[in-house]
Amino acid sequence: MVLNQEQQAILDGAAGEVMAKVMKTLVMYGDAFGAEKMVPVTSKYNHLVTSFGLKMMTPVFDLMQQLIDAGAVSQQKFSVDPRPLDKNVPANFLQNLVFNKFMYSTQEMYEGQLKELGLMNDDAFTCACYFDQVGNKPERGEVLSWAESSAVVYANSVLGARCNRNSGIMDIMGSIVGYVPYFGLLTDEGRKATWIVKIETEKKPEAQLLGSAIGMKVMEAVPYVYGLDKWIGNELNDAACTYLKDFGAATASNGAVGLYHIDGLTPEAVDMGESLIAEGAQVYVIDDAELERVKANYPVMWKKEDAKPKLCFMGCPHMSLQQLKDWTDKLDAALNESGHKKVLIPTVFTSSPAVLKEFNNTGYAVRLKAMGVITSYICPLMYMNNPLCKSMPVITSSNKLRTYTTARYYTDDEILEALTKGGKKK
Repeated sequence: MVLNQEQQAILDGAAGEVMAKVMKTLVMYGDAFGAEKMVPVTSKYNHLVTSFGLKMMTPVFDLMQQLIDAGAVSQQKFSVDPRPLDKNVPANFLQNLVFNKFMYSTQEMYEGQLKELGLMNDDAFTCACYFDQVGNKPERGEVLSWAESSAVVYANSVLGARCNRNSGIMDIMGSIVGYVPYFGLLTDEGRKATWIVKIETEKKPEAQLLGSAIGMKVMEAVPYVYGLDKWIGNELNDAACTYLKDFGAATASNGAVGLYHIDGLTPEAVDMGESLIAEGAQVYVIDDAELERVKANYPVMWKKEDAKPKLCFMGCPHMSLQQLKDWTDKLDAALNESGHKKVLIPTVFTSSPAVLKEFNNTGYAVRLKAMGVITSYICPLMYMNNPLCKSMPVITSSNKLRTYTTARYYTDDEILEALTKGGKKK
């Protein structure tokens, strides 16, 4: 890798031993992927994936403290993934004991470190940092140093920013020195699609299910998707962005997609069209039967397949303000139709603290609470990491949560039926 004068000076120790180690780490990272140079991080803010004070992560806390002590703090303010704990989310005595004594006992200490390193504010804990309410939405073409998979794929695809699927800690490293290795999704060639996906469904495909199918098929490749305009239009409005948020998170977790192009909709596809498709691209056709096949092959991780769900999680990635409003209306209508006043399964809707503050100032929040739904800022995945929680029969419409935990996936319509009518869960 060829370094410029400033980069070489940092590597040689001009900014201190710790900064030299940070630069060496990034150089080694770039060398592993064949990067020829480093490029500046140009976004106003960064986003970190490591938000949880998990007791076993002592080496991370030690590393963060070394950075703080050496004054090697982030050149950017940053948001960070969701907190793992919220006393409002249902948990029994033993589950809370595990959460607070054995899992996340260092949460307060770690949040103190994040503040010293450059945390934007106390509300900047969300996997969907690009929400308007959060304020960390990069511009098209900006180079990022992010690691959160659902945020990376959204930034690359919907916003047209440029970011590789980095690992945790590499995100803060790039922000500290202000440079990242130039390879992969930062390059024009790396952003070309090597898969063509044709949507030929007779009904609007579930975002999380469609993303799952594509992710498992193309893995880490870049897909160019045709036929989705029939269902979500050709304008990146709130509804389309919400759909793509959930779609992208599924591609990134069920596979390893860091960028997708939607014909006639996402910025690069609008400007460059089929020139984004690499020669020899493979083709994947998705119809209703294919989506049913994918869904039917999800493994059931519950001890008892026919167990009654004890909890429902919605919001992985975090729900948008409009999603919270729409789900309030859907639940209200379905409960009135079924004759119930409250949801039949304990239910948690998760979103960013900033979105929840805005939501709580609306009449929707009162209605949702009256229906028995809890709103929270936590990460459902971190909740499910508790061994006493992962044994619970939990349902979700998040394919990301399904992939990483024992939670069981249902479509939005199936979730709605289960919450309001006690529908069949098979």
